[in-house]
Amino acid sequence: MSDHRNRLIEFNKLSTVSSIEKNGICLRFLYHTMLGRCFLKIMIQPWLSNLIGQLFETRLSKIGINHFIKKHQIDLTRFEKKEYCSFNDFFSRKLKESAWKADRNFLCAPCDGKLSVYKINDDLTLSIKHSRYTISSLIQEEEIANRYQEGWCFVFRLTPDDYHRYHFIDDGEIIQQKKINGVFHTVRPIAQEKYPIFSENTREITIMNTKNFQTITQIEVGALLVGKIANHSLQAFQKGEEKGTFLFGGSTIILLVEKNAIQINPTLLCNTMHHLETIVHYQDQLGVKN
Repeated sequence: MSDHRNRLIEFNKLSTVSSIEKNGICLRFLYHTMLGRCFLKIMIQPWLSNLIGQLFETRLSKIGINHFIKKHQIDLTRFEKKEYCSFNDFFSRKLKESAWKADRNFLCAPCDGKLSVYKINDDLTLSIKHSRYTISSLIQEEEIANRYQEGWCFVFRLTPDDYHRYHFIDDGEIIQQKKINGVFHTVRPIAQEKYPIFSENTREITIMNTKNFQTITQIEVGALLVGKIANHSLQAFQKGEEKGTFLFGGSTIILLVEKNAIQINPTLLCNTMHHLETIVHYQDQLGVKN
C-alpha cells in the first residue's frame, strides 16, 4: 500500500484548478430576473433540446464549427483528424487514442470535466453548491442508495470545450440501467444556486458491479440544449471501453463510490473544500484501490 500512497503524492502535482466561471448575459437574464425565469420554463423543456439537437445533425450546421473552435480554444491535436458531416459529429469527436493506459489499481476519470468531490453523509445526503440531495432522489433506488452511506460522490461538469464521450472505469458487468425523464437546466453553477438540477434534469443511471471498486453507480445528466444522452447497449464491459456520448450542450457525469473502495487524491478534496473545481481529463488518476 505504501507504493500506492507514494503515487498518490505524485499525481497531486498534476491537478489544476479553475475558478467558478463567469456567466454570460443570457444566463444571468434567465436565472436572475423574473422575466428571464418565464422564458426559462420554455428553454428547459425536452422538446426544445430535441429540436436543437436535430438541427445540429444537419450538414448546414457545419458552418458553426470553426467559430466554436475559436471561441472555446479547443486543442484539436488530441482528437482524430477527419471531415465532420455536422456540428454534432464534431461535438462528439473521438480522441486519437482511446486505449486505457493507467494502472488498474487506480480509479481514473471516465471523461473530461471540471471535477468536485463530496462526502456522502451517514444519512445518505450530500451538499453540492447550494443544493442538498439524497442519494435516493438521484437514483430513485432505495436499496442501492444504502450502499453509498459515508461513500463518495464525484461530479464531473462537462463544458463545451471538453471531450464529450465517456468510458467505463473498470472491468465489470451492468446490474441495472434506467432513464429518468426531467427537464434540461444548464449545469453551470448559476443554475445550481437556484435549483436542485441533478434531481430535476433528465438523467440516465447505470449500476455496475466492478472488479476493483465494488458497486459503482454512474449517472449521466442532460443539460440545457443537450439533445441526447447516447449510451451503448452492453452487459459486460472492460476498463476504458466507451460507455456513451453526449450531444451538444453542457452536461454532467456523477460517480457514486462506496465508503471503503478507494483512497481519494487529497488535492481533489482540498480544492472542493475551497469552492474550486479541478480540471481533469479522461484517464487522469482520482484515487487508488483500498
